[in-house]
Amino acid sequence: MTPAGSLLAGTGLRKAYGPTTALDGAEFSVHPGEIVALMGPSGSGKSTLLHCLAGIVRPDAGFVGYDGQDLTGMSDAERSALRRTDFGFVFQFGQLVPELTCVENVALPLRLSGVRRRAAEDRALEWLERLKVEDVRTRRPGEISGGQQQRVAVARALVTRPRVIFADEPTGALDSLNGELVMDLLSDAARKAHAAVVLVTHDVRVAAYSDREVVVRDGRATDMAGAI
Repeated sequence: MTPAGSLLAGTGLRKAYGPTTALDGAEFSVHPGEIVALMGPSGSGKSTLLHCLAGIVRPDAGFVGYDGQDLTGMSDAERSALRRTDFGFVFQFGQLVPELTCVENVALPLRLSGVRRRAAEDRALEWLERLKVEDVRTRRPGEISGGQQQRVAVARALVTRPRVIFADEPTGALDSLNGELVMDLLSDAARKAHAAVVLVTHDVRVAAYSDREVVVRDGRATDMAGAI
């Protein structure tokens, strides 16, 4: 149900919010282990495209296929379960739970999937070590820097060993040095895990970490290496 070789693909995606058209027949695909950057001006539809591909938003028309499955045909519960197991997310402001410690934040997706606390936190600590923020494990998000928060968010996205990572402006709130560090760690970890990455960014320096770029404009997507 997905194009040959693709892990995740969207075909003919349309989405409107009232009179505003966010997607107008957008096409997209990503292969296992590939990093694809979605670029475009504000309001072009790139975040809406990411949300449709991740099963967060259901398109008004079109098809999203993931590993041979019809994502658009799944129930809300099925898509939610898939996001806990196969998908990882990194957002611009981390969206960590302020009441939890960093290790508890990273362990949260595992706990929601039924993993026991000790096992979940042991695996979370492994990822904090890989992302070089193990020293903040007992602190809460409000007690650490923005760069550290994003690395904790990356650890949380990777802890379930997802097959697809969705990163929506992951460095947008960081200075250039911390942004480069976060992208170095995210791209390296994703490639080692052979996970696909769908990366929304307006920053050409961030897009440089991708294997190819897809420009979203007026609700349509154009692969810069050629039409999708």
